[in-house]
Amino acid sequence: MARINLLPWRAERRANRQKEFYGMLGLAAAGGLVLSFLIWFHYSQQISGQNTRNQFLQAEIQKVEGKIKEIEALDKQKDRLLARKKVIEQLQANRSQMVHLFDSLVRTIPDGVALSSIKQEGEILTLEGRAQSNARVSNYMRNLEGSGWMTNPDLSIIEAKAEEKAAGAAVVTPTARALPYAFTLQVKLANPNAPDAEGNVAVPPAPPVSGNVTAPPAPAPAPANAAPAPGATPPAAAPAAAPSNTPVEKPAPTNEGRPAS
Repeated sequence: MARINLLPWRAERRANRQKEFYGMLGLAAAGGLVLSFLIWFHYSQQISGQNTRNQFLQAEIQKVEGKIKEIEALDKQKDRLLARKKVIEQLQANRSQMVHLFDSLVRTIPDGVALSSIKQEGEILTLEGRAQSNARVSNYMRNLEGSGWMTNPDLSIIEAKAEEKAAGAAVVTPTARALPYAFTLQVKLANPNAPDAEGNVAVPPAPPVSGNVTAPPAPAPAPANAAPAPGATPPAAAPAAAPSNTPVEKPAPTNEGRPAS
């Protein structure tokens, strides 16, 4: 006999499938939540680590900035010390410049030239004076150029102020008569003892001596067999040695050559 199931089995199967579906849906939701939590935790740790590194870098950057400020302060102090050292070296190098300058002015001035005023503006020295002629002024400029302490002489003014040109003057001075040319020239001060770019110190040349003084030539040695010049007095003979009062010892007699007694 055939059996017929009249129970609602389709509804029961549908209910079982729904239960399975909801169970799998719950498991998927729980797995998604766990996976999301793991992802969030991972990225949170990454962000925290990066923030820690950023804080460390910021602290190190502040330390470096402080050191940079200290280095800048040290550089400024170094520049000030170098500038002070340079000033001291210049003062040390130019300490005896005025002494050598006046000594060079005295040694280089030739005959027939007289200075009336000297004025210095920085490294430019202005000389005013009078001279006998233009040639005297040219000679003076050459002497200044070769002194070593003054260079680049530049003649600004030279004019003849003779006696007739000074008619308005009450008294004509002897200097105006003897030195009729008035001149004004400028020279640049130099220091031959100052080191150059390579640190070498140049030896200043000997200043020229004023005037045309020349040393007399050395006499030539006379030959040994040369005859004396006529009229020349012959040299006196050397005096003879004075006799000595010391007794001279005689040698004792010997018996050589005598017969034996």
